[in-house]
Amino acid sequence: MSRGLSLRRVGGAWVLLSFAAGMIAATLWLGSVRAWDRHLLQAYAAGFTIYEALRQDVPPGDRVTITPLAPDNAAMATRGEFARLPDTPRPAYVTNISILIRPASPTDRAVLTLGIVSDELVYPISDIVVRGDPIPAGRLGQVTRLLASYCSTPIIFARYADKPWQRIDGAAVWGCDAAPKDLRVPAALAAVIALAALLTHVANTTASFQTFARALRVRRRFGGPESYEIEGPTELRDIVAAVNAHLQAERAQLAQRAMVLSGVSHDLGTPATRLRLRAALINDADLRGKLEADIDQMTDMIESVLTYTRSEINAEEPRQLSLTSLVEALVADYQDTGRPVSLRHQDPVVIEGGASVFMSRRGHSHMPDERRVLVTARPISLQRAISNLIDNALKYGRRAMVELHTDAETATIIVEDEGSDYSAAEIEHMMAPFERGDNTMNIAGFGLGLTIVATVAQQHGGTLRFDAGAKGLRALLSIQRR
Repeated sequence: MSRGLSLRRVGGAWVLLSFAAGMIAATLWLGSVRAWDRHLLQAYAAGFTIYEALRQDVPPGDRVTITPLAPDNAAMATRGEFARLPDTPRPAYVTNISILIRPASPTDRAVLTLGIVSDELVYPISDIVVRGDPIPAGRLGQVTRLLASYCSTPIIFARYADKPWQRIDGAAVWGCDAAPKDLRVPAALAAVIALAALLTHVANTTASFQTFARALRVRRRFGGPESYEIEGPTELRDIVAAVNAHLQAERAQLAQRAMVLSGVSHDLGTPATRLRLRAALINDADLRGKLEADIDQMTDMIESVLTYTRSEINAEEPRQLSLTSLVEALVADYQDTGRPVSLRHQDPVVIEGGASVFMSRRGHSHMPDERRVLVTARPISLQRAISNLIDNALKYGRRAMVELHTDAETATIIVEDEGSDYSAAEIEHMMAPFERGDNTMNIAGFGLGLTIVATVAQQHGGTLRFDAGAKGLRALLSIQRR
């Protein structure tokens, strides 16, 4: 098995990469926010500069250009026809705003009149008018800050009090080219990509563990390879290697046990045959019968132990079969020999239909009785387990009633006896190997029947349990359907 990367090292590397990606994304995000704040602050300060330039007739600086309008153009501006002025954006969307200048006297209410012409939108100036700065220069700064917050290149026409109309071009302050690059979207994408890569790695690593766990869970039901080869981190490979070693030791132990028992059974065959021949020479019929019974009991015990060992080795290949047909055939075999075994059929499933326009009552139909329950199982082992339950029901009760219940995931074979003296707790105690009841002195057996049934149930992903039925004790053998 090749060595993989350590989960600790890979996890640490991913954590560091994710932390670095997060720091880079945060730096880009905060840098963009700060650059944008500086851009808006500069636009706000430009409003103060423009206001003082208009008030004092001084140059506004290098980034803003103020030029007076020609008389005819000034006349159109006075009439509010800003969209008709030459060299204005097309199409022209005009935003009008008036800023009250602090009066020099109670009768003087001078106004700074602005006409903003854009080719994209009418600017929302209601917030500036309602919640603007108390000083006129600050309100003009709010206007220029608002212009800078949109990616547009408007032209401002302004008139301070009774002074001439001026054309203000400040694209270098509030235009699209002046805005800083917004790196918040790339930062968010980088963070999302880093997170997605980390989650993908975690999901892949988790999937490798889940795949191995799933393979181990289905091993007892469907068998498995001699050893597992799983791609993944070093820690998982170490676990797989330990499991492979354990499975190899378990197989060797079971094989050795089966070989020893098979050898004992073979070696006892010859003495048992000689004992049968010598017993046949005994004239006393009672003594001869007792000897033959002891020989049969000895050979049956060895065969029971071999059967239990074979069920542990789990060598039978699972396949899909009809559990309904298996149970029906098994019950029919008992009935052919005159044994009191019967099969209780399920009631047909009633399907209620919808009402039609021709009749008010809803229609009803039944599912066909020939429903077949398909399962993936080991037929010989399953047949042996059901036979053991039926035999126990016949031994400890007067008859056996077999029933089959199913749902989407499991199938349950129910065997109910009649007149058993045991409780469910006592029977469950007898599931241990070689455990028998107190009143079984005159009943043949070796205490391995229920142990074999429980083993077969575990091999099929199910359980064996007992509860009280209507007439006696019920054994419920549940298996997974697939």
